[in-house]
Amino acid sequence: MTRRILSLFAVAAVLILAAPVAPGQAPAPPGEHAPSLVTPKAALEKLKEGNARFVEGKRLPRDLRGQVAATAAGQHPFAAIVSCMDSRAPVELVFDQGIGDVFSLRVAGNVVDPNFLGSLEYAAKVVGSRLLVVLGHTQCGAVKGAIDDVKLGNLTGLLAEIAPAIAASGPKGTSKDEAYVNRVTEQNVIFAMKEIREKSPILREMIDSGTVGLVGGVYSVETGRVRFLVD
Repeated sequence: MTRRILSLFAVAAVLILAAPVAPGQAPAPPGEHAPSLVTPKAALEKLKEGNARFVEGKRLPRDLRGQVAATAAGQHPFAAIVSCMDSRAPVELVFDQGIGDVFSLRVAGNVVDPNFLGSLEYAAKVVGSRLLVVLGHTQCGAVKGAIDDVKLGNLTGLLAEIAPAIAASGPKGTSKDEAYVNRVTEQNVIFAMKEIREKSPILREMIDSGTVGLVGGVYSVETGRVRFLVD
């Protein structure tokens, strides 16, 4: 009898997990989008759809306490996002994702160093995340500081990592020139993506094989919308 009851529970679980998600319904708990079932393209679409919901004020309802319980035994984030530490750009919120859905790596200026490369390798190679994202944002203080050649303790070295993006942005402008700041911001995202490919053979192989996707984007602190550079 016990075996029969357990079998019934197993069948019910399969039927529940296979059921489609109705419009407006909370998505499946984290851990149910196993890496093998999420392609890089599908992962990007999930982020685009989530950002559209955020911009429109139609975020999905989520049982966060339930998600804590659902992810306690393991995690399967479908994407790993490198973004700036700016308080106006929290990636889980702007992409309308829940607990366990994405890896969030944050640092001023969304620069990529060996520690971040190792973290991304863990996300992609070990856990199975299928999309790597570098996300800059408008009005970035780190970008402006780099343009102005700010010197401040350990921040000095961090801002120096944005120098290649400044060099690639044409004639030197100022931090008061919004268009110029935006150009440097975009170039800084492109440079970080280049760093990922060139300095991590593990990630380069996965990207070239199509196992993992790599995209860049810029978040607007004015509108809440993310513009992906592949668009």
